Amino acid sequence: MPTSRNHQGAHGIGQAEQQIKNQHQTAAAIQGTNEVDKRVDKAAHRTETELDEIIDN
Repeated sequence: MPTSRNHQGAHGIGQAEQQIKNQHQTAAAIQGTNEVDKRVDKAAHRTETELDEIIDN
């Protein structure tokens, strides 16, 4: 059992994110993906952002 509300909330967000990821993967497997889906998926999984480019310079 969570020891605080903040911990419980964070855990709940993680569960929701995982559920959405699972639904996205299942929908892609059933329906296929279009160009917008591919761009959203690529953006969701990128490891660097514009901010990283600024910080590195």
